Amino acid sequence: MSVISKIYRDDVFEVRHMADEEHEGMRLDQFLGEFLESFSREIIKKKIKTGEIEIVGRPGTHKPSSPIHHRDEIVIRFYKSKFEDEYWEGKKVELQLSPDIVYEDNDLLVISKPAFMSTHPAGRHLFNCATVFFEMKYNHTIHSLHRIDRETSGILMLGKNPKMATEMMERFEDDDVKKCYLFISRIKKDYKGEDYFIANERMDNPEEGLKRVLVKSYPENSLEGKHARTFFYILEKTDDYVIGIACPQTGRQHQIRVHAKVHGLPLIGDKLYLGSYEIFQHFKDGVATQEEHDLMELPRHALHAIALKIPYRKEEKLFITKIPKDMADWITTKTKFKIPELEEKIQLTVKKYYDSIT
Repeated sequence: MSVISKIYRDDVFEVRHMADEEHEGMRLDQFLGEFLESFSREIIKKKIKTGEIEIVGRPGTHKPSSPIHHRDEIVIRFYKSKFEDEYWEGKKVELQLSPDIVYEDNDLLVISKPAFMSTHPAGRHLFNCATVFFEMKYNHTIHSLHRIDRETSGILMLGKNPKMATEMMERFEDDDVKKCYLFISRIKKDYKGEDYFIANERMDNPEEGLKRVLVKSYPENSLEGKHARTFFYILEKTDDYVIGIACPQTGRQHQIRVHAKVHGLPLIGDKLYLGSYEIFQHFKDGVATQEEHDLMELPRHALHAIALKIPYRKEEKLFITKIPKDMADWITTKTKFKIPELEEKIQLTVKKYYDSIT
């Protein structure tokens, strides 16, 4: 499948593909499934029926079963908000669309990425993206140096030019970057009550197909999975919840969320690890029950990249951001903890961690 062109405007993103010889005779919905991996078959069929898919030069109404021929040109259109909106208990979530800038110079941009903003365009999320936002603002290419999950908020570094992007990406590849994340968790029976612990459970995602999103954990001495390590600092506790800082030493997928769950502290809002794969699918398909909403408590998992330390221009730079509004609102509503006092504890804990590894 060859991409002929991509056109991005404020309200529509258009991609034009050419069918290869191997696609001769393939159904249109099957062809689209190869490109739209994150879209369900039902959504693909709906896009075809609403005319958002066009086989160039072929008259009449297209159907999911319409056959594709070698060298056919297929145009796929994505309209803003159609797949980027988030809903909670049947209501549209008001998203923060403008990232806060933590640091900026002529070469580097450090932002506090809002929850539900992607790092860069991917899958069904093409508009509410950090790189897209700043490319529209500055009218030139912005380079993502690393990524954090779409639901995860917090510190994200972007390069303003290829040279800086290459230089800083090498820092990430050489493990010169140390991160800390703020999290809120529900207390389960496996939690031992420690104010500090190290999680060393190995992890991997052995499933195939849609379930490959689910990461599994294995004992530290297991031959299965890959080595993973996370330091956990508990800042505050109630009878039911903890607020803490997690500092990953490795970079496995869903590492903090999985390690937190293993130690009896699944993150609130975590549809996979506080919930289950089935609950995750219910939210993804927009059919989650009220009981499942009550279990989650927040529209997204409560994880925020609060601090990042990296060598930059011959010195160690520490970038730190504040508690995001949705997590701060939850803390204020559900606990007696004061945000200014918690911010101070975060600063002290982050400093303690960075001092311990230097």
